[in-house]
Amino acid sequence: MATGVDQVAGTSLILFSLTLFTYYSIWVVALPFMDGGHVLHKYFLPREYTVILPGIAAVLLLLCVGAFTAVVLWKNQRPKKVN
Repeated sequence: MATGVDQVAGTSLILFSLTLFTYYSIWVVALPFMDGGHVLHKYFLPREYTVILPGIAAVLLLLCVGAFTAVVLWKNQRPKKVN
């Protein structure tokens, strides 16, 4: 059973992900079709960051997965038996 802390953490992660997805979707899909002087443009970064930030996030994710895999493999090495 999930405790109250687990439920709050899960709900927080879902809300964060939903907010980030909505922000990025508006930034990438809607803003290119709006005039440059529209009021929404002041809440978003310049367009070149639409590629740079996800690229950096992907590299960091791959580094974390690789580091985790390396640590698990390193800890699971068993010493060889000497006959």
